[in-house]
Amino acid sequence: MTEDKSKMLDLIFRNLREKVAAYSPPFEVRIDNERRYELWKVKDLVIDGRKRKEIFFASLMIQKDYVGFYFMPVYAESELTKVFAPELVKLLKGKSCFHIKKLDEQLLKQIEAALEVGFQLYRERGWA
Repeated sequence: MTEDKSKMLDLIFRNLREKVAAYSPPFEVRIDNERRYELWKVKDLVIDGRKRKEIFFASLMIQKDYVGFYFMPVYAESELTKVFAPELVKLLKGKSCFHIKKLDEQLLKQIEAALEVGFQLYRERGWA
């Protein structure tokens, strides 16, 4: 990875980390270093009839060519992606990982909106 690309990914990571970190608390930071950041909720839960001790909310990870934004509320509500802006949906690879290669103000606002929708969903279900 070139130094310029590395700096760009670091900048994307730091900007997104600030947005994700706004949800701690109520979520707890599980990993926080210069390449990865994760938020979880440790709580006794029942999800789809199965007992759990914790639930994953969101994480960021610097990969080779992008920053991975892993957003777990889409597993709780598959229709959630329908509220995402088309520009954000284009970056979705698989079910819950967005590959962020460039970050502008519009995309940052869309990610903020997705985080808020996911947080409200978790809160409504008693998970946050």
